[in-house]
Amino acid sequence: MKDIKVDELVQSKGYIPVDVRSPIEYAEAAIPGSVNIPLFTNEERQEIGIIYKNEGNQTARWRAMEIVTPKLPSILSEIKNLETADAKTVIYCWRGGSRSKSVATFFELAGHLAIRLDGGYRAYRNYILEQIPKLLPSKAIILHGLTGTGKTNTLKWLQDKGYPVVNLEEIANHRGSLFGSIGIGEGFNQKTFDALLFQRLLEIKGADYFIVEAESKRIGRASQPQLMLERKASGFHFLIQCSYENRIERIFSEYVLPHKREDWFHTEIREKLNRIEKRIKKPDIIQSIKQAVSDRSYKDLISILLTHYYDPKYLYTLKDYSGDFICINGDDSEQAASEIVSVLDKI
Repeated sequence: MKDIKVDELVQSKGYIPVDVRSPIEYAEAAIPGSVNIPLFTNEERQEIGIIYKNEGNQTARWRAMEIVTPKLPSILSEIKNLETADAKTVIYCWRGGSRSKSVATFFELAGHLAIRLDGGYRAYRNYILEQIPKLLPSKAIILHGLTGTGKTNTLKWLQDKGYPVVNLEEIANHRGSLFGSIGIGEGFNQKTFDALLFQRLLEIKGADYFIVEAESKRIGRASQPQLMLERKASGFHFLIQCSYENRIERIFSEYVLPHKREDWFHTEIREKLNRIEKRIKKPDIIQSIKQAVSDRSYKDLISILLTHYYDPKYLYTLKDYSGDFICINGDDSEQAASEIVSVLDKI
């Protein structure tokens, strides 16, 4: 049996992480790119925990053996089938304890090289939290702009061209606003966000700068590292601008058009608007919002929210940044990206 350290795992493409924890643990936090082959189901893990609490370690371990033994051929086969000529499996659990050791032992008894991650997922998490500040480039390039100016599309174009973009909305699986989860599911938790951020920073390692959108500290369920916020505050700033009509069309196309025939969409919009109405506190504006929702006039709704909520809020946050802003026309996102590139190449 061979144990490897976290740095060897993350810096090599020759390993496939295999997470033998229960599905609920895996869903909460896992190494990106890993495969979940659980030793216990969620219910079995709970049962063993109760036995351990009430009857002690020995009884719990015996029950665990009874549960696992019939599953072993299937578990070992799944692990074996993942391996290729270029990649070997690395087995891990929460802290490199009995679960990963048991699986690795049987895998070795079956005639295969068994590799374990020293310290398990806990060691991985400690490692990435230590490495993220070291990997973050010293200079930040920030894209500012009101909602709907195409900042995300511009970032994607730049990333496709090989520029060191850190797309925080993609990493958080959330668009950043109250409506940021519409149509894309629940945003990632902090552990998943940190893991994906680390992975991206590793990909752009050595870059002189990183390009990022001017997101607030919290994006959905996750928060940016403090060091990233500090570098953004004193970074190099682009302000993307475009026509009001274009902004409305972009927001409608992204948030409304794909889902407007779904009942859940209208219900979710109403629920989220209840929170915004409490912040607006202007009866005539609130009535306009209610009327637009009732009529399902979503372009009118978008216009009201931009004028009376999002634009004033965003313009206020610009005060948090120091330095000059280079204005870019964002009506065409690809052209906007090209203009940004022409400036970046001179930095």
